[in-house]
Formats: sequence, C-alpha cells, structure tokens
Amino acid sequence: MTESTTIIENEPESRGSRRIGNICVYCGSGAGDDPLYDAAARKFGRILAGAGIGLVYGGGDRGLMGAIAHEVLSHGGTVTGIIPDFLTEREGMVKEAQKQLIVPDMHTRKRLMFEHADAFVALPGGIGTLEELIEQLTWVQLGRHTKPVVIASVNGFWRPLLALFEHMRAHGFIRASLEVQYLVAEKIEDVLPMIEAAMEKSAALRSSKPTLNGGL
Repeated sequence: MTESTTIIENEPESRGSRRIGNICVYCGSGAGDDPLYDAAARKFGRILAGAGIGLVYGGGDRGLMGAIAHEVLSHGGTVTGIIPDFLTEREGMVKEAQKQLIVPDMHTRKRLMFEHADAFVALPGGIGTLEELIEQLTWVQLGRHTKPVVIASVNGFWRPLLALFEHMRAHGFIRASLEVQYLVAEKIEDVLPMIEAAMEKSAALRSSKPTLNGGL
C-alpha cells in the first residue's frame, strides 16, 4: 500500500465464518438500460450480506456499484470500497461503508481489490468492468492465482464476450495448454454456490497432493 493511500474505517472489519471472507464485484458506475441489471446487483448484495461475506468493490456511489453497496449495507453486511482519488467526486463515495480506501491511481485500486478478495464476480458494466475482468482471467490463465472468477451474464449481457472467447479458441489464440478458467452464471443466485463449489474443489485438490520429506 502506498503512502498516499487514505484509509477511512467506520467500523472494524469483520469476516464471515465461511472460507470466503470477501468477494470482489466488478460492475458499472452506470445503471445500464435494463432494470434487470440493477435488480441483479441488489439481489447479490442481499445474498452476500445474508451469507456473512464482505463486498469489495470500486468504491463508487452511482450505478450498479452504488446499488450493490447500499444493498449490502442495508442488510447488515460489510463493504470495502477502493477508489482512486480522481474519481471521488465524479462517482461519489458510499459514506456508510465500513472501510474506504482512497488510492492514487487505477493500478493501486486493482491491486488492493485483488488482495482483499477471495473470489471475483463480473456483473454488467462498461470498459472498466471489462478491463478488470480480463485482467483477472489473464492472471488465472498465467497461473498467478487460483481464486474463482465468475462472469454473471445477467439477461445474457456477457454472451458476446463468451462468443469472442470461443472465436479465439477456434483460431488458436486460446490453447488447451493455456485455457482461460472462468465460471458463467446466467442467474445471480447461482453465483455464490459456484464460488463455494470451486473453492471446495480447489481445497480438495490441495489436500490430496502428496507431501515430501514428511510434510516439511
């Protein structure tokens, strides 16, 4: 964390009893033109709060970002917002969030979002959401982490992107040896069970690996 990062904490951070402490949600600072997007963001906010899982997000108070953050808070959940200082006025901030990190640039924002999260979910959004999602998929593809990444294709929003991935595979740019690992949820209520199943599978694989030198 850089010296120019400002941390605002309203309450001590708490974590749920599950293996999942926080989920990072990438989504639009706009609401989009389909009310299903806002409804899905709010529903996932309620799901997170009910499960005792914290929300990590881009810190804004507008669009889907604001919708999910306020929904988590209004249902007793915890929110960590991470926002660059140059966006605090443009996008606003959710003042009630338990933790707000005001950072100097986009790179620091994305790094801290990664460090605070146990899994990632992409709701509908624009170029920024797409860029954040693609970065996580690239890191997984290159073996830099194994945290689950879920593409929440609300009302088919991400189908063109999924078709592009298939196009890349068909033309040899996504190879079997470097496959892109992601989960796709068409229904928002399927997102958390997918993440939990993926983490259980990952934990089982780790525990099944033989240890060397008596485990030392």
